[in-house]
Amino acid sequence: MKKLTAITATLLSLALIGLSGCTHNKQSAAADATSTKVVYDHQPQKQAKKLEQANSAESARLASEQKSLAHRKAKLKKSAKKKPAAKRSTKSAATTNLAALTYAGQQEITVNHNNPGFSRKQLSKAHGAWQTYHNLDSQNRVTGAEALLNQSLMPSAKRESLTVDPTGWHNKRTHHGWLYNRSHLIGYQFTGQNNNPKNLMTGTRTLNSPLMLHNEMDVATYLHASKAHYVRYTVTPIFRGSELVARGVQMRAQSLGSNEIHFNVYIFNVEPGYTIDYATGYSQAS
Repeated sequence: MKKLTAITATLLSLALIGLSGCTHNKQSAAADATSTKVVYDHQPQKQAKKLEQANSAESARLASEQKSLAHRKAKLKKSAKKKPAAKRSTKSAATTNLAALTYAGQQEITVNHNNPGFSRKQLSKAHGAWQTYHNLDSQNRVTGAEALLNQSLMPSAKRESLTVDPTGWHNKRTHHGWLYNRSHLIGYQFTGQNNNPKNLMTGTRTLNSPLMLHNEMDVATYLHASKAHYVRYTVTPIFRGSELVARGVQMRAQSLGSNEIHFNVYIFNVEPGYTIDYATGYSQAS
């Protein structure tokens, strides 16, 4: 009887242990099932795919820009390979034709396909930066100014008021200020030349600003970028016959060692809404 009781107790203990083990296995399986859900989260893969597509689009855009830049550089190289003799003859013809041109609605035009036409000798910097203002003619008119511009020529002093009256200086007020400006051939910001009669002409407000100023600011930005930058620069007033007021100005510029600055333009000395008598400088509202 005692043996039977002991056997029964042993069997009951084993049954309880078995039940406990089953419960533990079920809980472990449930935990495992829960933990495996993280493995199947596809969100990071979707984000990676989006980034890959964005990178691909950006690469295509950059490649297109590089192709366009290469095309522009090729055109500049082709333009620079023109024969010097052809440049001289074209430049001479263009200068002659400029005096005969009549304003037809476009105040700034390009000359000689925008090629400044400087010779290799004229682009030398063997003597460093320099500036030259040509003598006045027999009528006291300005005849031109040229320079090899560099930061070393730029002034630091504040500009004084202008007092020199160029030929044809008969100014009047308009609805936006004054008809005329005392226009520098080579802007004050480049050389500090201010009340220099050889550097001042009677120019309309729009000739002086925004048109001449726009080209000057391109040059100034390039010069300010580095002390090693040089720009060959020439400004020539274009008169017709013995008139006292120029019909316009020709501006030519070429950066040394690059084509970053490269232009040859003619700007008509006109003002919208006014008719100018170029022989005297007097004007009237049109």
